[in-house]
Amino acid sequence: MKGTDISVGGLREDAPAKINLYLHVTGRREDGYHLLDSLVVFVDARDVVRYEPGADPLCLKLAGRFGEKLNQLTVGEDNLVIKAAKKIQALGGESIQGGCLLLEKNLPVASGIGGGSSDAAATLRLLNRVWGVNGDHSALLQISEKLGADIPACLLRQSLRMEGIGERLSSVSSLPHCGIVLVNCGQAVSTPEVFRRRHGAFRSRASMPSVWHDVYGLADFLKEQTNALEAAACELCPEVEKVLHVIAVQDQCLLARMSGSGATCFGLFPSVQQAQRVADYLTHLHQEWWVWGGGLYHEI
Repeated sequence: MKGTDISVGGLREDAPAKINLYLHVTGRREDGYHLLDSLVVFVDARDVVRYEPGADPLCLKLAGRFGEKLNQLTVGEDNLVIKAAKKIQALGGESIQGGCLLLEKNLPVASGIGGGSSDAAATLRLLNRVWGVNGDHSALLQISEKLGADIPACLLRQSLRMEGIGERLSSVSSLPHCGIVLVNCGQAVSTPEVFRRRHGAFRSRASMPSVWHDVYGLADFLKEQTNALEAAACELCPEVEKVLHVIAVQDQCLLARMSGSGATCFGLFPSVQQAQRVADYLTHLHQEWWVWGGGLYHEI
């Protein structure tokens, strides 16, 4: 896993957004959980988790554009960041001190881009390092699986194929250079309700190529896939359909699709620069939306 030396800005950790480039529902378990097949990537849009050492009981402070909204939705230990911190404390034993976590919440809340899961994964990486717990990769993965289905993928922060209910992860070919625009209309969409409203037959897992030579080849592959939850999300929130149309008509847009269970949508573009230009334009055109443009995730 990637990490930052504690002596060089090591009291912070990135929590990048996770994008489902496609999302197939391949079946359903007896316990009601849906089985998925998805290609996930991480982009440079990110929350940031910071740690302030201290002997007081562990606390969480929220900042950033969406900090107040998250505070309204989660209270105390219901927050995934606190849950993740408690797990690392338990792994480290009695010698672990408290301190304060600061979550800079830049990503929209409950928006289909894995923000909360990525925040929890960042907390695991950060506190494992700064507290000197030294939990190995396997130990952190076991903790992440208990916290949430998306968290193991977010722990790794790399392009992956995600199957099962999210626990089966496999590597994929390196993605070609590309630009991505993210747009969230600001309306929440209930994940359980989206799954309830999903219609259509289950779909078999995608046949993934061994390599994508360029972004156009990646776009052609993705056009053969779908997001099985997109139609249901559009029924629940018609604004999603509007966002998809606005993205799709932008110059050089290769693909417009919803991520996860919504409501965030993305557009795939040939370059980071083109994505940034489109994001600037859409920000000016729709100031009520959250818009971001850039490239795939890389550590600062």
